Amino acid sequence: MSPEPFLTQFGHLADAPNGIAKLRELILQLAVKGELVPQDPNDEPASVLLERIRAEKERLVSERMIKKTKSLPPIDPDETPFVVPNGWMWAHLTDVLGLVTDGDHQPPPRSESGKPFLVIGNLNQGRVTFEGCRWVPEAYYRELDWGRKPRIGDILYTVTGSYGIPIPVDCDTEFCVQRHVAIFKAAQSTPSAYLMILLGSRYAFDYATAVATGIAQKTVPLKGLRTMPLPIAPIGEQSRIVAKVDQLMALCDDLEAKQNQRTETHGHLIRAAHQPLTQPHDHAEFQAAWKRIRDNFDRLHTTTDSVKALRQTILQLAVQGRLVPQDPNDEPASVLLEKIRAEKERLVAEGKIKKEKPLSPVGLVELPFDLPESWQRTRFGAVYLDSAAGWSLRAENRPASDGEWGVLKVSAVSWGEFRSFENKALPTSLAPRPQYEVMQGDFLLSRANTADLVARSVVVGTTPSRLMMSDKIIRLHLDSSLVDIRYLNLFNNSSFARAYYAKEAGGTSSSMKNVSRKQIALLPVALPPRPEQSRIVARVEQLTVLCDELETKIEANQGTAQHFAETVVAELAAQGVGGMVAVDHSHPSLADPARHP
Repeated sequence: MSPEPFLTQFGHLADAPNGIAKLRELILQLAVKGELVPQDPNDEPASVLLERIRAEKERLVSERMIKKTKSLPPIDPDETPFVVPNGWMWAHLTDVLGLVTDGDHQPPPRSESGKPFLVIGNLNQGRVTFEGCRWVPEAYYRELDWGRKPRIGDILYTVTGSYGIPIPVDCDTEFCVQRHVAIFKAAQSTPSAYLMILLGSRYAFDYATAVATGIAQKTVPLKGLRTMPLPIAPIGEQSRIVAKVDQLMALCDDLEAKQNQRTETHGHLIRAAHQPLTQPHDHAEFQAAWKRIRDNFDRLHTTTDSVKALRQTILQLAVQGRLVPQDPNDEPASVLLEKIRAEKERLVAEGKIKKEKPLSPVGLVELPFDLPESWQRTRFGAVYLDSAAGWSLRAENRPASDGEWGVLKVSAVSWGEFRSFENKALPTSLAPRPQYEVMQGDFLLSRANTADLVARSVVVGTTPSRLMMSDKIIRLHLDSSLVDIRYLNLFNNSSFARAYYAKEAGGTSSSMKNVSRKQIALLPVALPPRPEQSRIVARVEQLTVLCDELETKIEANQGTAQHFAETVVAELAAQGVGGMVAVDHSHPSLADPARHP
Protein backbone atom coordinates (compact mmCIF):
# COMPACT_ATOMS: atom_id res chain seq x y z
CA MET A 1 0.00 0.00 0.00
CA SER A 2 1.27 3.49 -0.82
CA PRO A 3 1.77 6.11 1.89
CA GLU A 4 -0.80 8.55 0.51
CA PRO A 5 -3.85 7.32 2.49
CA PHE A 6 -1.89 7.50 5.74
CA LEU A 7 -0.46 10.95 5.06
CA THR A 8 -3.65 12.37 3.57
CA GLN A 9 -5.66 11.43 6.66
CA PHE A 10 -2.97 12.40 9.19
CA GLY A 11 -4.18 15.96 9.83
CA HIS A 12 -7.85 14.95 9.69
CA LEU A 13 -7.30 12.21 12.24
CA ALA A 14 -5.52 14.63 14.56
CA ASP A 15 -8.57 16.93 14.60
CA ALA A 16 -10.93 14.15 15.69
CA PRO A 17 -11.69 13.67 19.41
CA ASN A 18 -8.78 11.70 20.85
CA GLY A 19 -7.40 11.73 17.31
CA ILE A 20 -3.76 12.36 18.18
CA ALA A 21 -3.80 9.51 20.69
CA LYS A 22 -5.20 7.29 17.92
CA LEU A 23 -2.42 8.45 15.60
CA ARG A 24 0.25 7.60 18.15
CA GLU A 25 -1.31 4.18 18.64
CA LEU A 26 -1.42 3.59 14.89
CA ILE A 27 2.22 4.62 14.43
CA LEU A 28 3.35 2.09 17.05
CA GLN A 29 1.05 -0.58 15.66
CA LEU A 30 2.53 -0.19 12.18
CA ALA A 31 6.04 -0.18 13.66
CA VAL A 32 5.68 -3.48 15.52
CA LYS A 33 4.19 -5.19 12.45
CA GLY A 34 7.06 -4.13 10.19
CA GLU A 35 4.90 -1.81 8.09
CA LEU A 36 6.35 1.58 8.96
CA VAL A 37 9.65 1.55 7.05
CA PRO A 38 10.92 -0.48 4.08
CA GLN A 39 12.87 -3.66 4.61
CA ASP A 40 16.43 -3.98 3.31
CA PRO A 41 17.48 -7.52 2.25
CA ASN A 42 21.08 -6.59 3.10
CA ASP A 43 20.22 -6.11 6.80
CA GLU A 44 21.72 -8.59 9.24
CA PRO A 45 18.76 -10.84 10.25
CA ALA A 46 17.28 -10.65 13.75
CA SER A 47 18.49 -14.17 14.51
CA VAL A 48 22.09 -12.88 14.59
CA LEU A 49 21.18 -10.20 17.14
CA LEU A 50 19.40 -12.75 19.33
CA GLU A 51 22.38 -15.06 19.22
CA ARG A 52 24.67 -12.19 20.25
CA ILE A 53 22.42 -11.38 23.24
CA ARG A 54 22.36 -15.08 24.22
CA ALA A 55 26.16 -15.13 24.31
CA GLU A 56 26.23 -11.98 26.43
CA LYS A 57 23.81 -13.56 28.90
CA GLU A 58 26.09 -16.58 29.20
CA ARG A 59 28.91 -14.20 30.09
CA LEU A 60 26.70 -12.58 32.77
CA VAL A 61 26.02 -16.05 34.18
CA SER A 62 29.75 -16.85 34.28
CA GLU A 63 30.37 -13.54 36.06
CA ARG A 64 27.61 -14.45 38.54
CA MET A 65 25.63 -11.33 37.66
CA ILE A 66 22.57 -13.44 36.86
CA LYS A 67 21.53 -17.05 37.46
CA LYS A 68 21.36 -19.56 34.66
CA THR A 69 17.77 -20.26 33.69
CA LYS A 70 16.13 -22.88 31.51
CA SER A 71 15.77 -21.70 27.92
CA LEU A 72 12.26 -21.07 26.71
CA PRO A 73 11.07 -23.08 23.70
CA PRO A 74 11.06 -21.25 20.34
CA ILE A 75 7.86 -19.44 19.40
CA ASP A 76 5.81 -21.29 16.81
CA PRO A 77 5.12 -18.86 13.92
CA ASP A 78 1.69 -20.44 13.52
CA GLU A 79 0.77 -19.26 17.04
CA THR A 80 1.82 -15.62 16.61
CA PRO A 81 -0.83 -12.85 16.35
CA PHE A 82 0.46 -11.56 13.00
CA VAL A 83 3.00 -12.34 10.30
CA VAL A 84 6.31 -10.45 10.35
CA PRO A 85 8.54 -9.61 7.35
CA ASN A 86 11.49 -11.72 6.19
CA GLY A 87 14.52 -11.24 8.41
CA TRP A 88 12.37 -10.67 11.50
CA MET A 89 12.01 -13.20 14.28
CA TRP A 90 9.63 -13.78 17.16
CA ALA A 91 11.33 -13.97 20.56
CA HIS A 92 10.36 -13.87 24.20
CA LEU A 93 10.99 -10.64 26.09
CA THR A 94 13.56 -12.36 28.27
CA ASP A 95 15.48 -13.41 25.10
CA VAL A 96 16.46 -9.80 24.36
CA LEU A 97 17.32 -8.76 27.93
CA GLY A 98 19.95 -9.59 30.46
CA LEU A 99 17.34 -10.02 33.21
CA VAL A 100 13.67 -9.43 33.98
CA THR A 101 13.19 -8.71 37.68
CA ASP A 102 11.53 -6.18 39.99
CA GLY A 103 12.20 -4.09 43.09
CA ASP A 104 13.04 -5.51 46.50
CA HIS A 105 10.04 -7.29 48.05
CA GLN A 106 11.00 -6.25 51.57
CA PRO A 107 9.82 -2.79 52.73
CA PRO A 108 12.96 -0.65 52.55
CA PRO A 109 14.13 1.45 55.50
CA ARG A 110 13.32 5.14 55.20
CA SER A 111 15.95 7.82 55.24
CA GLU A 112 16.19 11.59 54.98
CA SER A 113 18.95 11.23 52.43
CA GLY A 114 20.86 8.55 50.55
CA LYS A 115 19.50 7.04 47.32
CA PRO A 116 16.13 7.82 45.70
CA PHE A 117 13.47 5.12 46.05
CA LEU A 118 10.88 5.41 43.28
CA VAL A 119 7.27 4.21 43.36
CA ILE A 120 4.73 4.10 40.54
CA GLY A 121 3.72 7.68 41.30
CA ASN A 122 7.23 8.78 40.27
CA LEU A 123 6.94 6.92 36.97
CA ASN A 124 3.34 6.97 35.73
CA GLN A 125 4.01 9.91 33.40
CA GLY A 126 6.30 7.67 31.36
CA ARG A 127 9.54 9.17 32.62
CA VAL A 128 11.78 8.95 35.67
CA THR A 129 11.29 11.85 38.07
CA PHE A 130 12.78 12.24 41.52
CA GLU A 131 10.48 15.07 42.59
CA GLY A 132 8.89 14.25 45.96
CA CYS A 133 10.43 10.77 46.02
CA ARG A 134 11.32 8.72 49.09
CA TRP A 135 14.92 7.95 50.11
CA VAL A 136 16.71 4.85 51.37
CA PRO A 137 20.08 4.61 53.15
CA GLU A 138 23.26 4.20 51.12
CA ALA A 139 23.96 0.91 52.92
CA TYR A 140 20.59 -0.54 51.83
CA TYR A 141 21.28 0.41 48.22
CA ARG A 142 24.77 -1.12 48.26
CA GLU A 143 23.34 -4.47 49.45
CA LEU A 144 20.96 -4.72 46.49
CA ASP A 145 22.06 -7.07 43.74
CA TRP A 146 22.95 -5.96 40.21
CA GLY A 147 19.47 -6.59 38.82
CA ARG A 148 17.78 -4.18 41.24
CA LYS A 149 20.01 -1.22 40.41
CA PRO A 150 18.66 0.43 37.24
CA ARG A 151 21.22 1.87 34.83
CA ILE A 152 21.08 3.85 31.59
CA GLY A 153 19.71 1.59 28.87
CA ASP A 154 17.46 -0.38 31.23
CA ILE A 155 13.69 -0.12 31.02
CA LEU A 156 11.27 0.12 33.95
CA TYR A 157 7.75 -1.22 33.58
CA THR A 158 4.79 -0.66 35.91
CA VAL A 159 3.09 -3.92 36.86
CA THR A 160 0.43 -2.98 39.45
CA GLY A 161 -2.47 -0.54 39.32
CA SER A 162 -1.43 1.76 36.46
CA TYR A 163 0.28 -1.15 34.76
CA GLY A 164 1.78 -1.41 31.30
CA ILE A 165 3.79 1.83 31.27
CA PRO A 166 7.37 1.45 29.94
CA ILE A 167 9.86 4.03 31.25
CA PRO A 168 13.37 4.39 29.80
CA VAL A 169 16.21 4.83 32.25
CA ASP A 170 18.00 7.77 30.66
CA CYS A 171 19.87 9.27 33.62
CA ASP A 172 22.98 8.17 35.48
CA THR A 173 21.54 8.88 38.95
CA GLU A 174 21.71 5.82 41.17
CA PHE A 175 18.26 4.81 42.47
CA CYS A 176 16.07 1.81 43.24
CA VAL A 177 12.37 1.02 42.87
CA GLN A 178 9.48 -0.59 44.72
CA ARG A 179 8.33 -4.13 43.98
CA HIS A 180 5.40 -2.91 41.82
CA VAL A 181 7.90 -1.83 39.15
CA ALA A 182 9.58 -4.39 36.90
CA ILE A 183 13.19 -3.81 35.86
CA PHE A 184 14.23 -4.91 32.39
CA LYS A 185 18.02 -5.09 32.66
CA ALA A 186 19.68 -4.58 29.30
CA ALA A 187 22.44 -6.77 27.97
CA GLN A 188 25.18 -5.04 25.97
CA SER A 189 23.34 -5.62 22.69
CA THR A 190 19.78 -5.13 23.96
CA PRO A 191 17.97 -2.76 21.54
CA SER A 192 16.43 -0.60 24.29
CA ALA A 193 15.04 2.16 22.04
CA TYR A 194 13.33 -0.40 19.81
CA LEU A 195 12.04 -2.28 22.88
CA MET A 196 10.44 0.94 24.15
CA ILE A 197 8.41 1.07 20.93
CA LEU A 198 7.30 -2.55 21.28
CA LEU A 199 6.42 -2.18 24.97
CA GLY A 200 4.52 1.06 24.36
CA SER A 201 2.30 -0.46 21.68
CA ARG A 202 -1.32 -1.54 22.02
CA TYR A 203 -0.17 -5.10 21.27
CA ALA A 204 2.06 -5.19 24.38
CA PHE A 205 -0.56 -3.56 26.59
CA ASP A 206 -3.23 -6.03 25.49
CA TYR A 207 -0.83 -8.88 26.23
CA ALA A 208 -0.12 -7.48 29.72
CA THR A 209 -3.87 -7.17 30.33
CA ALA A 210 -4.41 -10.78 29.28
CA VAL A 211 -1.83 -12.17 31.72
CA ALA A 212 -2.63 -9.77 34.59
CA THR A 213 -4.07 -11.24 37.77
CA GLY A 214 -6.35 -9.77 40.42
CA ILE A 215 -9.76 -8.07 40.34
CA ALA A 216 -9.77 -4.80 42.27
CA GLN A 217 -6.15 -4.06 41.37
CA LYS A 218 -4.56 -5.83 38.43
CA THR A 219 -0.95 -7.06 38.64
CA VAL A 220 1.16 -8.25 35.70
CA PRO A 221 3.33 -11.18 36.90
CA LEU A 222 7.01 -11.33 35.97
CA LYS A 223 6.53 -14.83 34.59
CA GLY A 224 4.02 -13.51 32.10
CA LEU A 225 6.31 -10.64 31.12
CA ARG A 226 9.30 -12.91 30.57
CA THR A 227 7.35 -15.01 28.09
CA MET A 228 5.81 -12.07 26.18
CA PRO A 229 6.25 -12.80 22.44
CA LEU A 230 7.85 -9.86 20.65
CA PRO A 231 8.50 -9.29 16.94
CA ILE A 232 12.22 -8.54 16.62
CA ALA A 233 13.38 -6.69 13.51
CA PRO A 234 16.91 -6.78 12.08
CA ILE A 235 19.12 -4.31 13.91
CA GLY A 236 19.42 -2.05 10.85
CA GLU A 237 15.67 -1.88 10.42
CA GLN A 238 15.26 -1.24 14.14
CA SER A 239 17.29 1.95 13.74
CA ARG A 240 15.11 3.05 10.83
CA ILE A 241 11.93 2.25 12.81
CA VAL A 242 13.13 4.22 15.84
CA ALA A 243 14.03 7.20 13.65
CA LYS A 244 10.67 7.11 11.85
CA VAL A 245 8.70 6.74 15.08
CA ASP A 246 10.59 9.69 16.59
CA GLN A 247 9.85 11.73 13.47
CA LEU A 248 6.14 10.93 13.41
CA MET A 249 5.77 11.36 17.18
CA ALA A 250 7.40 14.79 16.83
CA LEU A 251 4.80 15.56 14.19
CA CYS A 252 2.09 14.45 16.63
CA ASP A 253 3.64 16.72 19.28
CA ASP A 254 3.56 19.59 16.81
CA LEU A 255 -0.08 18.92 15.87
CA GLU A 256 -0.99 18.64 19.55
CA ALA A 257 0.71 21.95 20.36
CA LYS A 258 -1.13 23.66 17.50
CA GLN A 259 -4.39 22.08 18.61
CA ASN A 260 -3.84 23.32 22.17
CA GLN A 261 -3.00 26.78 20.81
CA ARG A 262 -6.22 26.82 18.80
CA THR A 263 -8.18 25.78 21.88
CA GLU A 264 -6.53 28.49 23.96
CA THR A 265 -7.12 31.12 21.26
CA HIS A 266 -10.76 30.09 20.99
CA GLY A 267 -11.11 30.36 24.77
CA HIS A 268 -9.69 33.92 24.66
CA LEU A 269 -12.12 34.75 21.85
CA ILE A 270 -15.10 33.47 23.84
CA ARG A 271 -14.06 35.38 26.96
CA ALA A 272 -13.49 38.54 24.92
CA ALA A 273 -16.92 38.19 23.31
CA HIS A 274 -18.72 37.54 26.60
CA GLN A 275 -16.98 40.12 28.80
CA PRO A 276 -18.77 43.21 27.37
CA LEU A 277 -22.06 41.49 28.18
CA THR A 278 -21.34 41.02 31.87
CA GLN A 279 -19.12 44.09 32.38
CA PRO A 280 -20.33 46.71 29.85
CA HIS A 281 -19.36 50.37 30.13
CA ASP A 282 -22.80 51.42 28.98
CA HIS A 283 -25.99 50.12 27.38
CA ALA A 284 -24.70 50.76 23.85
CA GLU A 285 -21.65 48.55 24.42
CA PHE A 286 -23.88 45.82 25.83
CA GLN A 287 -26.18 45.94 22.79
CA ALA A 288 -23.22 45.86 20.39
CA ALA A 289 -21.65 42.90 22.21
CA TRP A 290 -24.92 40.98 22.23
CA LYS A 291 -25.38 41.62 18.49
CA ARG A 292 -21.88 40.25 17.77
CA ILE A 293 -22.65 37.06 19.67
CA ARG A 294 -26.13 36.73 18.14
CA ASP A 295 -24.77 37.16 14.58
CA ASN A 296 -21.92 34.67 15.12
CA PHE A 297 -23.59 32.26 17.48
CA ASP A 298 -22.72 28.96 15.77
CA ARG A 299 -19.24 30.09 14.75
CA LEU A 300 -18.32 31.19 18.27
CA HIS A 301 -19.74 28.26 20.21
CA THR A 302 -18.19 25.24 18.52
CA THR A 303 -16.91 23.34 21.56
CA THR A 304 -18.50 22.00 24.71
CA ASP A 305 -16.29 24.32 26.76
CA SER A 306 -17.56 27.36 24.86
CA VAL A 307 -21.17 26.27 25.44
CA LYS A 308 -20.36 25.83 29.13
CA ALA A 309 -19.02 29.41 29.16
CA LEU A 310 -22.19 30.55 27.39
CA ARG A 311 -24.36 28.92 30.06
CA GLN A 312 -22.42 30.74 32.77
CA THR A 313 -22.69 34.05 30.90
CA ILE A 314 -26.45 33.59 30.56
CA LEU A 315 -26.65 32.99 34.30
CA GLN A 316 -24.57 36.08 35.02
CA LEU A 317 -26.76 38.22 32.75
CA ALA A 318 -29.85 36.81 34.45
CA VAL A 319 -28.81 37.79 37.99
CA GLN A 320 -27.52 41.21 36.84
CA GLY A 321 -30.86 42.24 35.36
CA ARG A 322 -29.62 42.22 31.76
CA LEU A 323 -31.41 39.18 30.36
CA VAL A 324 -34.99 40.46 30.17
CA PRO A 325 -36.43 44.00 30.04
CA GLN A 326 -37.81 45.63 33.19
CA ASP A 327 -41.51 46.47 33.47
CA PRO A 328 -42.20 49.79 35.27
CA ASN A 329 -45.54 48.34 36.41
CA ASP A 330 -43.83 45.62 38.47
CA GLU A 331 -43.96 46.07 42.22
CA PRO A 332 -40.32 46.86 43.21
CA ALA A 333 -38.25 44.36 45.15
CA SER A 334 -38.07 46.72 48.16
CA VAL A 335 -41.83 46.26 48.70
CA LEU A 336 -41.41 42.52 48.25
CA LEU A 337 -38.78 42.45 51.00
CA GLU A 338 -41.14 44.33 53.33
CA LYS A 339 -43.80 41.69 52.75
CA ILE A 340 -41.31 38.90 53.51
CA ARG A 341 -40.21 40.72 56.68
CA ALA A 342 -43.82 41.08 57.79
CA GLU A 343 -44.52 37.39 57.16
CA LYS A 344 -41.46 36.42 59.23
CA GLU A 345 -42.65 38.63 62.11
CA ARG A 346 -46.03 36.90 62.00
CA LEU A 347 -44.38 33.45 62.14
CA VAL A 348 -42.17 34.59 65.04
CA ALA A 349 -45.23 35.86 66.93
CA GLU A 350 -46.94 32.49 66.41
CA GLY A 351 -43.85 30.68 67.70
CA LYS A 352 -43.27 28.87 64.41
CA ILE A 353 -39.79 30.29 63.77
CA LYS A 354 -37.16 31.98 65.92
CA LYS A 355 -36.44 35.70 65.78
CA GLU A 356 -33.19 36.44 63.97
CA LYS A 357 -30.64 39.21 64.35
CA PRO A 358 -30.88 41.94 61.69
CA LEU A 359 -28.74 41.32 58.64
CA SER A 360 -26.16 43.89 57.53
CA PRO A 361 -26.82 45.79 54.25
CA VAL A 362 -25.09 44.64 51.05
CA GLY A 363 -22.59 47.02 49.49
CA LEU A 364 -21.39 47.44 45.92
CA VAL A 365 -18.16 45.60 46.75
CA GLU A 366 -20.08 42.41 47.53
CA LEU A 367 -22.17 42.59 44.34
CA PRO A 368 -19.88 44.57 42.02
CA PHE A 369 -22.36 45.53 39.30
CA ASP A 370 -25.16 48.02 38.84
CA LEU A 371 -28.72 46.81 39.35
CA PRO A 372 -31.93 48.02 37.67
CA GLU A 373 -33.83 50.60 39.73
CA SER A 374 -36.57 48.16 40.70
CA TRP A 375 -34.10 45.58 42.04
CA GLN A 376 -32.71 45.37 45.56
CA ARG A 377 -29.40 44.31 47.09
CA THR A 378 -30.15 42.04 50.02
CA ARG A 379 -29.02 38.84 51.74
CA PHE A 380 -30.32 35.33 51.30
CA GLY A 381 -31.57 35.23 54.88
CA ALA A 382 -33.86 38.19 54.17
CA VAL A 383 -35.53 36.35 51.29
CA TYR A 384 -36.37 32.98 52.82
CA LEU A 385 -38.48 32.51 55.93
CA ASP A 386 -36.48 29.84 57.74
CA SER A 387 -33.93 27.07 57.24
CA ALA A 388 -33.49 23.62 58.70
CA ALA A 389 -30.86 20.86 58.48
CA GLY A 390 -31.60 17.16 58.10
CA TRP A 391 -31.07 14.19 60.36
CA SER A 392 -27.66 13.10 61.63
CA LEU A 393 -27.49 9.30 61.69
CA ARG A 394 -25.55 6.33 60.36
CA ALA A 395 -27.57 4.87 57.50
CA GLU A 396 -27.08 1.46 55.92
CA ASN A 397 -24.59 1.20 53.09
CA ARG A 398 -27.22 0.44 50.42
CA PRO A 399 -30.06 2.28 48.71
CA ALA A 400 -33.55 2.07 50.14
CA SER A 401 -35.78 -0.58 48.56
CA ASP A 402 -39.46 -0.15 47.69
CA GLY A 403 -41.45 0.71 50.81
CA GLU A 404 -38.37 1.48 52.92
CA TRP A 405 -37.41 4.87 54.28
CA GLY A 406 -34.21 6.30 52.88
CA VAL A 407 -31.81 9.10 53.78
CA LEU A 408 -30.55 11.33 50.97
CA LYS A 409 -26.83 11.57 50.39
CA VAL A 410 -25.39 15.02 49.74
CA SER A 411 -24.79 14.00 46.13
CA ALA A 412 -28.58 14.00 45.65
CA VAL A 413 -28.59 17.82 45.53
CA SER A 414 -25.13 18.74 44.21
CA TRP A 415 -25.42 18.43 40.44
CA GLY A 416 -28.14 20.88 39.41
CA GLU A 417 -30.81 18.21 39.47
CA PHE A 418 -32.54 16.27 42.20
CA ARG A 419 -31.16 12.72 42.29
CA SER A 420 -33.55 10.77 44.49
CA PHE A 421 -31.67 7.52 43.80
CA GLU A 422 -28.66 8.90 45.69
CA ASN A 423 -29.79 7.63 49.09
CA LYS A 424 -29.07 5.11 51.81
CA ALA A 425 -31.61 2.93 53.60
CA LEU A 426 -32.74 3.89 57.10
CA PRO A 427 -31.75 1.15 59.59
CA THR A 428 -34.75 -0.91 60.72
CA SER A 429 -33.79 -0.13 64.33
CA LEU A 430 -34.66 3.56 63.81
CA ALA A 431 -38.13 5.03 63.44
CA PRO A 432 -38.52 7.49 60.53
CA ARG A 433 -38.87 11.22 61.25
CA PRO A 434 -41.44 12.60 58.83
CA GLN A 435 -40.41 16.21 59.55
CA TYR A 436 -37.28 15.52 57.49
CA GLU A 437 -39.14 14.02 54.51
CA VAL A 438 -38.43 15.76 51.19
CA MET A 439 -41.42 17.16 49.32
CA GLN A 440 -42.02 18.43 45.81
CA GLY A 441 -41.01 22.10 45.51
CA ASP A 442 -38.43 21.97 48.32
CA PHE A 443 -35.31 24.14 47.98
CA LEU A 444 -32.38 21.95 49.09
CA LEU A 445 -28.75 22.94 49.48
CA SER A 446 -25.61 20.85 50.17
CA ARG A 447 -24.02 21.96 53.44
CA ALA A 448 -20.87 19.84 53.05
CA ASN A 449 -19.16 18.64 49.91
CA THR A 450 -16.07 19.05 47.78
CA ALA A 451 -14.90 22.62 47.23
CA ASP A 452 -16.60 22.98 43.83
CA LEU A 453 -19.91 21.43 44.95
CA VAL A 454 -20.44 22.76 48.46
CA ALA A 455 -23.62 24.89 48.80
CA ARG A 456 -24.92 23.84 45.39
CA SER A 457 -28.71 23.86 45.38
CA VAL A 458 -31.64 22.24 43.61
CA VAL A 459 -35.40 22.65 43.44
CA VAL A 460 -37.12 19.32 43.97
CA GLY A 461 -39.47 18.34 41.15
CA THR A 462 -41.17 15.00 41.51
CA THR A 463 -39.82 12.78 44.27
CA PRO A 464 -40.59 9.35 45.71
CA SER A 465 -42.07 9.32 49.17
CA ARG A 466 -40.17 8.26 52.29
CA LEU A 467 -36.92 10.07 51.54
CA MET A 468 -35.43 12.16 54.34
CA MET A 469 -32.67 14.79 54.39
CA SER A 470 -29.37 13.99 56.06
CA ASP A 471 -27.65 16.56 58.26
CA LYS A 472 -25.45 17.51 55.29
CA ILE A 473 -28.49 18.93 53.48
CA ILE A 474 -30.29 22.16 54.34
CA ARG A 475 -33.87 23.00 53.39
CA LEU A 476 -34.88 26.64 52.93
CA HIS A 477 -38.53 27.55 53.57
CA LEU A 478 -39.85 30.19 51.18
CA ASP A 479 -43.22 31.74 50.35
CA SER A 480 -43.70 31.00 46.65
CA SER A 481 -46.24 33.83 46.37
CA LEU A 482 -43.51 36.28 47.32
CA VAL A 483 -40.47 34.81 45.57
CA ASP A 484 -39.86 32.50 42.62
CA ILE A 485 -37.83 29.70 44.14
CA ARG A 486 -36.38 28.87 40.72
CA TYR A 487 -34.78 32.33 40.46
CA LEU A 488 -33.14 31.94 43.87
CA ASN A 489 -31.80 28.57 42.74
CA LEU A 490 -30.31 30.25 39.65
CA PHE A 491 -28.66 32.91 41.77
CA ASN A 492 -27.33 30.42 44.33
CA ASN A 493 -25.58 28.52 41.53
CA SER A 494 -24.25 31.62 39.73
CA SER A 495 -20.58 32.59 39.65
CA PHE A 496 -21.20 35.35 42.21
CA ALA A 497 -22.60 32.89 44.75
CA ARG A 498 -19.89 30.34 43.95
CA ALA A 499 -17.18 32.95 44.60
CA TYR A 500 -18.82 33.83 47.93
CA TYR A 501 -19.00 30.21 49.11
CA ALA A 502 -15.44 29.52 47.94
CA LYS A 503 -14.27 32.36 50.18
CA GLU A 504 -16.46 31.60 53.19
CA ALA A 505 -16.59 27.78 53.29
CA GLY A 506 -14.56 26.14 56.01
CA GLY A 507 -13.20 22.66 56.58
CA THR A 508 -10.15 20.80 57.80
CA SER A 509 -9.46 19.31 54.37
CA SER A 510 -8.36 21.13 51.22
CA SER A 511 -10.96 19.19 49.23
CA MET A 512 -13.93 18.76 51.58
CA LYS A 513 -15.63 22.01 52.60
CA ASN A 514 -18.72 22.99 54.58
CA VAL A 515 -20.91 26.02 55.05
CA SER A 516 -23.03 26.97 58.03
CA ARG A 517 -26.63 28.18 57.96
CA LYS A 518 -25.35 31.58 59.03
CA GLN A 519 -23.00 31.75 56.02
CA ILE A 520 -25.88 30.81 53.73
CA ALA A 521 -28.03 33.53 55.26
CA LEU A 522 -25.30 36.14 54.63
CA LEU A 523 -24.99 35.36 50.90
CA PRO A 524 -25.42 38.65 48.97
CA VAL A 525 -28.38 38.39 46.57
CA ALA A 526 -29.55 40.59 43.70
CA LEU A 527 -33.36 40.46 44.01
CA PRO A 528 -35.68 41.51 41.16
CA PRO A 529 -39.43 42.16 41.42
CA ARG A 530 -41.50 38.99 41.70
CA PRO A 531 -42.89 39.04 38.11
CA GLU A 532 -39.44 39.69 36.66
CA GLN A 533 -38.04 36.72 38.57
CA SER A 534 -40.39 34.44 36.63
CA ARG A 535 -39.60 36.16 33.32
CA ILE A 536 -35.88 35.62 33.98
CA VAL A 537 -36.43 31.94 34.74
CA ALA A 538 -38.47 31.48 31.56
CA ARG A 539 -35.77 33.19 29.47
CA VAL A 540 -32.99 31.13 31.06
CA GLU A 541 -34.92 27.95 30.37
CA GLN A 542 -35.41 29.02 26.75
CA LEU A 543 -31.69 29.74 26.29
CA THR A 544 -30.79 26.53 28.11
CA VAL A 545 -32.69 24.60 25.47
CA LEU A 546 -30.63 26.42 22.83
CA CYS A 547 -27.41 25.48 24.67
CA ASP A 548 -28.60 21.88 24.89
CA GLU A 549 -29.18 21.85 21.12
CA LEU A 550 -25.72 23.30 20.51
CA GLU A 551 -24.12 20.65 22.71
CA THR A 552 -26.08 17.90 20.98
CA LYS A 553 -24.88 19.19 17.60
CA ILE A 554 -21.27 19.44 18.79
CA GLU A 555 -21.36 15.96 20.32
CA ALA A 556 -22.87 14.54 17.13
CA ASN A 557 -20.09 16.14 15.06
CA GLN A 558 -17.48 14.84 17.48
CA GLY A 559 -19.04 11.38 17.36
CA THR A 560 -18.86 11.42 13.56
CA ALA A 561 -15.23 12.54 13.67
CA GLN A 562 -14.43 9.90 16.28
CA HIS A 563 -16.02 7.18 14.16
CA PHE A 564 -14.11 8.44 11.12
CA ALA A 565 -10.82 8.34 13.04
CA GLU A 566 -11.44 4.86 14.39
CA THR A 567 -12.46 3.56 10.95
CA VAL A 568 -9.42 5.02 9.19
CA VAL A 569 -7.06 3.78 11.91
CA ALA A 570 -8.58 0.30 11.75
CA GLU A 571 -8.31 0.21 7.95
CA LEU A 572 -4.74 1.45 7.88
CA ALA A 573 -3.73 -0.94 10.63
CA ALA A 574 -5.36 -3.85 8.79
CA GLN A 575 -3.91 -2.97 5.38
CA GLY A 576 -0.55 -1.72 6.57
CA VAL A 577 1.45 0.77 4.57
CA GLY A 578 3.77 -1.73 3.00
CA GLY A 579 6.88 -0.25 4.57
CA MET A 580 6.32 2.84 2.43
CA VAL A 581 5.46 5.58 4.94
CA ALA A 582 7.64 8.58 4.15
CA VAL A 583 7.39 12.24 4.95
CA ASP A 584 5.69 14.03 2.06
CA HIS A 585 6.50 17.73 2.21
CA SER A 586 3.63 18.51 -0.14
CA HIS A 587 1.21 17.60 2.62
CA PRO A 588 0.26 20.75 4.57
CA SER A 589 0.75 19.06 7.94
CA LEU A 590 4.30 18.06 6.97
CA ALA A 591 5.39 21.15 5.09
CA ASP A 592 7.98 22.46 7.54
CA PRO A 593 11.33 20.99 6.43
CA ALA A 594 13.11 22.42 9.46
CA ARG A 595 10.69 20.65 11.80
CA HIS A 596 10.50 17.41 9.82
CA PRO A 597 13.73 16.87 7.85
